[in-house]
Amino acid sequence: MNKLDKQYTNLLQSILDYGVEKKDRTGTGTISVFGRQIRHKMSEGFPLLTTKKMPFKTIVTELLWFLKGDTNIKYLVDNNCHIWDGDAYKNYVKHWCEKNKSPEQLAPSQNDFINLIRTDDEFAKTWGELGPIYGAQWRDWSKSNHTWGYDQIANLINDLKTNPDSRRLMVNAWNVGELDQMVLPPCHYSFQVYTRELNREERVDLYIKKYGHEGMDFEKYKDTIPTRAISLMWNQRSVDTFLGLPFNIASYGLLLEILAKEVNMVPDELIGNLGDVHLYLNHIEQAKEQIGRKYTPEERETMLKDAMSWRLYNKAVNELMPFGGGMSEYYDAHKIPYYTREPYVLPILKHMKTDEFYKSLGEDLSLITHLDNTDFVVENYQSHPPIKAPLSN
Repeated sequence: MNKLDKQYTNLLQSILDYGVEKKDRTGTGTISVFGRQIRHKMSEGFPLLTTKKMPFKTIVTELLWFLKGDTNIKYLVDNNCHIWDGDAYKNYVKHWCEKNKSPEQLAPSQNDFINLIRTDDEFAKTWGELGPIYGAQWRDWSKSNHTWGYDQIANLINDLKTNPDSRRLMVNAWNVGELDQMVLPPCHYSFQVYTRELNREERVDLYIKKYGHEGMDFEKYKDTIPTRAISLMWNQRSVDTFLGLPFNIASYGLLLEILAKEVNMVPDELIGNLGDVHLYLNHIEQAKEQIGRKYTPEERETMLKDAMSWRLYNKAVNELMPFGGGMSEYYDAHKIPYYTREPYVLPILKHMKTDEFYKSLGEDLSLITHLDNTDFVVENYQSHPPIKAPLSN
């Protein structure tokens, strides 16, 4: 059962029901609630929402960009990921207007700007830069003397391997001394991981999944089965619930999978602590569409007739109705939905690189240096159609 989509649409409904209207830096306006949480067991599937289609490759590209320590949109643009285009463009227009003493209306278009990022390396080097955002803080947190940086991801992996019960397994992007240099201060500003030992029953279940049977061979091959589970909790100060949060959920789910693979643990629980949880005023109708509505009995009857063919439907009615029988078994058999956007089963994440490949890298940070956006696919991803909404920068 897909509980994640239900949590998410319940959150959308909560904002619609209880949100207060607030102004915001983009000028769009929001309705907002404060302090919510998302929890998901990774054993129930990869956390990619199904009540609207999600662009998985785009999510992978952005996360790998963070992990590479990159802060320039050139890599994103080259990989057809445009999440950060608006922030870079807004920064460019500000400087362009100041330099040329001209209004924004006369500035180059965003399409022209992105084309220059794509084709002019020198232009991209200057204007594609977003400042010391996530990638810089995760991989190169500046020391006070600025002679070298602190690699939080490498340190996290080392601690997971050497001290997995530590309560300091954290990565922070909220570098107070550098916030004014960022085009946008971090929305999801930190994450913490937690590990626990698996009990024997859990390890036997993993053995059965891997080898297909239980038997006495578990003792012989138990060293090939992970001994620990790993969970991840991220903290987010500002949550664009319609556009941003589905990305955040999937991105941190993917990060948890990568970390688990790196340190040979089993992904366990994904938790999101959410601060200002809002819907932009121009996302309200889209949110209602994703929540969906209940089908009328007449609509469900039409769907069943279409699924069975009208002839078979009428035959079933004639056979059941005289004896007081109902059609519920036919509705169930043909999976006739009750709601317009009922969740589908969550997909499964597949790692394209093998366990043998990871082992061959030894102590190398394989998740950083040897992954690209083709290394992960989601299998059996079934979703409702995408829902478009404008991005506020």
